[in-house]
Amino acid sequence: MSATTKTLPESEPALLEARNLVMEFGTASGGVLTQKKSVFRAVDDVSLSVRHGRTLAVVGESGSGKSTTARIIAKLLPATSGSIFVEGEDVTDVSKDALRRFRRQVQVVFQDPFSSLNPRHTVDRIITAPLDYQGITVPGGKRRLVKELMERVGLDPDHSGRYPSQFSGGQAQRIGIARALAVKPKLLICDEAVSALDVSVQAQVINLFKSLQAENGYSIVFIAHDLAVVRQIAHDVMVMNRGAVVEQGSRDDIFDRPQEQYTKTLLAAIPTINPEWEARRRMNEQRVGAAT
Repeated sequence: MSATTKTLPESEPALLEARNLVMEFGTASGGVLTQKKSVFRAVDDVSLSVRHGRTLAVVGESGSGKSTTARIIAKLLPATSGSIFVEGEDVTDVSKDALRRFRRQVQVVFQDPFSSLNPRHTVDRIITAPLDYQGITVPGGKRRLVKELMERVGLDPDHSGRYPSQFSGGQAQRIGIARALAVKPKLLICDEAVSALDVSVQAQVINLFKSLQAENGYSIVFIAHDLAVVRQIAHDVMVMNRGAVVEQGSRDDIFDRPQEQYTKTLLAAIPTINPEWEARRRMNEQRVGAAT
């Protein structure tokens, strides 16, 4: 299926751009003597663009390739082929020093905070670990930065000496966000960052992302399967299925004027939480039907 692409708003060059990403995994089946080897393409010619100060949501069902794509652009997983650029600079294959610089620009917030936070480290050590890796000296000292970051993400700085297990899931995710912000990145890649949280906590974390973006101009890649959540946070949306891009465009184009049947099917499965959105989508469908 060829991807449908709608025109995104004109602006300055993309902060991050990926071109023609491919990720292949070898698989084997059969017995020892009859074993057959084949190639599974988890990411199939995916291109995307993340603009300054905007959120690109990458959506699709489980197994669609969205998380693998996120790991590739975060340089946690090497692509079989394709290119990645940050502000026009090719960072596809870089030296150790260049990768260190990349990590300062691009940080990841993972799905399960408890598996991504070292259980043997206290919160202050977790938050300052990226600073040590980057060799960054903080004006006013690390303790002051930890206090500022914990306050910024809604945590009590007096709890900086505690361990991750002493926090709730939502609080632990905020620790992960604080850690990501410590090096003042330009881009946050959020891989299902709210899917493991209760609905009420999801809303709090989403509002946190939105306020951080409004205040600091962060760009965000938001990987998700919950389109109701995506509607709240995204500026642009890319829909994936079976490793390929099905459709991409602005949030309103995708939600109100979807072109591909797969996208329409995903949208139809969303519980109606806002009657105005649903009425507008149906009106657009009726207009398209009348025009054809």
